[in-house]
Parts: sequence; C-alpha cells; structure tokens
Amino acid sequence: MDPCPFVRLIIESLALKLPTATKPAGSGSGVHPCSTPCYAKLKLKNFPSQTAILPLCSTSQDPSSPPESSASAAGFHLDAVTLRRLSGKPVTLKVSVFTGRMGRTCGVTSGKLLGSVQVNVNLNGTHSKSSVFQNGWMKLGGEPAVAMLHMAVRAEPDPRFVFQFGGEPECSPVVFQIQGNIRQPVFSCKFSADRNNRTRSLPTDFNLGNRGWMRTFSAERDRPGRERKGWMIIIYDLSGSAVAAASVITPFVPSPGSDRVSRSNPGAWLILQPNGSCVSSWKPWGRLEAWRERGPVDGLGYKFELVTDIGLTSGVPIAEGTMSMKKGGQFCIDNTIKDSALSSLSPIRGFVMGSSVEGEGKPSAPTVQVGVRHVTCMADAALFIALSAAIDLSMDACRLFSQKLGKEFCNNDQESFS
Repeated sequence: MDPCPFVRLIIESLALKLPTATKPAGSGSGVHPCSTPCYAKLKLKNFPSQTAILPLCSTSQDPSSPPESSASAAGFHLDAVTLRRLSGKPVTLKVSVFTGRMGRTCGVTSGKLLGSVQVNVNLNGTHSKSSVFQNGWMKLGGEPAVAMLHMAVRAEPDPRFVFQFGGEPECSPVVFQIQGNIRQPVFSCKFSADRNNRTRSLPTDFNLGNRGWMRTFSAERDRPGRERKGWMIIIYDLSGSAVAAASVITPFVPSPGSDRVSRSNPGAWLILQPNGSCVSSWKPWGRLEAWRERGPVDGLGYKFELVTDIGLTSGVPIAEGTMSMKKGGQFCIDNTIKDSALSSLSPIRGFVMGSSVEGEGKPSAPTVQVGVRHVTCMADAALFIALSAAIDLSMDACRLFSQKLGKEFCNNDQESFS
C-alpha cells in the first residue's frame, strides 16, 4: 500500500515589530478586538488566501534573535498534481500585513495595509526532503520608520494514502485506493438501516460511564415520534473480514417543536474496531456527534473524539467544526490548523486525515486522505474510512425531518423518514 506524494508548505514563527510612531493603541478605535491588533494575509497562487494574527514584539529586542512570542498559519497542502504543475516554476508566497480589524466592510478591507513581503519558494525535491526558504526578520516599510516581520517558511514531505468511495456510502460501495491514474479496490462497505440494530457484540467489561449508552438502547429505542436510528456501515477488507464499522448509538431526532436535529440533543456514532480475534465483537475507537446549526449559516455541526479505555465519558476531542449544509466541505483532523483541539495532544502530530463531504441532496463519493504516520496496517486505514462514511451519512441524518430520505435509509419503515 504505497502513499501519494504530498508537501506541506508551512508558515510559522510569525511576529511583528512596529515603530513607536505607527504602533496602534491597544484599546483605540479600529483595533482588532483581541490583544493583538495586527494580522497578515498569506497568498499563494491558485490557493485560497489565509489569515494569521500577528503578535507584537518589543522594538528593543535584538534583531538577530527570534521573536519572544509568535504565531503560525495553517499552511498550504500541495498534492501530486500541484507539485507537477509547479515543478521548475517560480512560486511566490506573498504576505501582506494589516493593522486594524480583520474582514471587509462594504466590500472594502477594514484593516490598513502596513506593507508586504514576498518569499520565493522552490518546490523541486520537496516531496522527499525538507527545505527552508525563509527564517528571520524582513523589512515591511521604508526608512526611517521600519516595520519588521519575522517569518519562517519551509516545506516538508507529507505523504498520504488516498482513498475514494466508489459511490454513496449508503449504497454499500467499493472503496478504492488512488495512486495517480491507478484505482485499486481495497475495501468494500455494507450499509444497513435496521432500526433493531444493537451493540450486543461490544465487550461487557467496557466501562460505558454515565453518558447514556444503555439509555440509547432501551428507553430511547421505544420513544414515539420521528427518529433516524439503526444506521450502520461495516468496512470489509479484500478477504471479506470486517475491519471497521460506524454505528449510530444516539438517534438523530428533531428538537421539540422543530424539524431539525439541535446542538443540545445531537445524534451520535461510534466508530468501531474488531475486539481481538472474535469476528462478531467490536470495541469503540471514536465517537462522532453531529447536529444542524441554526443562525445565518445553515451548517452541519460536528465533534469527534477518541475513546479511551476509561470509557465514553473520557473521550479526547480532536476535531470540531461546522460545514455548509448546502455546499458541503472538508472534515479534517489536523493539529496544525489554528485553534485546533489537537494542538495540545502530544501523541498526535501534523495532518491526520481529511475527507470531502458533499452538500445535502447531492450525490457523494467521499475522497479520504490519511497521513502515512497514522497507518501501520490496512485496519488502521479502515477506521478512517468508517469515520468518513459517518460524517457523510450525518449530512443525511441531519436533513430536516420535513424532507424524505432515499430508499436506502428506509428499510421498510417509511414513517420514520417522512
């Protein structure tokens, strides 16, 4: 199972020195509401621009020394196609520094431009070795008042396994591994919408804590009204052995007086892995909650956490966010993303996984990328495939209850999906 070449262009150690005459007051009008009133926009051709807050450093600091405090941007991910397209060509990273509020007002950028710098990036060979393009202070303005930007720019190999579902997860598709133009089947899926699904196969000695596991499979299962439950997708390897699964453990139900799944009462999936050599027994690996956000953006909210041996009440949150119900988006576990919950977890480094999600009502065939360092065998990859299927199916589970779902979800129980 060979990975695809990826490169991550990393922008880090960002900090700013401002001349006294131009330094904005910490509480003045037009200053960003956080304690740092300056920010940078990073632009690489053909990629969406990124924004990073800039900490301010003392002007008395030794100009040859690294900043006292710094920030990082998310960086840019370059796949094999992009690397081939940019190979041998000059690539320029442009960084523009602003003071004032981020965002736009009446179509005009709110912040005041202080200056810009450019860093030339040579991507040749970066798929196999690290390269540093900039590490130090750069001038932003002319004499005599000179603003200084500190920045480190480097490229690191970030190989990933790439998989793609051969169709919608609810249609029990084959999953292919992608390498360039080669598509090789590696897994198969079996989806079921049996409302009588149970988790009797889970080990009886697993500590379920007080999160309400047994409530899900006793009182909840008999609750009158509309609910979407019993969904399960099992991932099989080429020998036909079950290697991972995702199962709804908390039904997706509309909040009282509404036809949507609310954040206060989300549906939940367990991502499962085989429990030892017993074919029919599973143990939890992760837990995914999903709901439909209210507000100006109609979004699918989600939270994913790893399950520990202590039980479901002690999960480690590693991904949380919202994506558009209409447009879909990317489900991503990546500790280099700004404000990621992963950033404080020492065992997890860099990019973990990413999965494409289509908007509600649109045909989906998720593409899944998994960082090489997180896969030691095919069964490891299968867990991320099951997680990808769960987030994709959550887009259907969180559709308004005034809408009907496809026949794959009904399982001869039409009233639950109308």
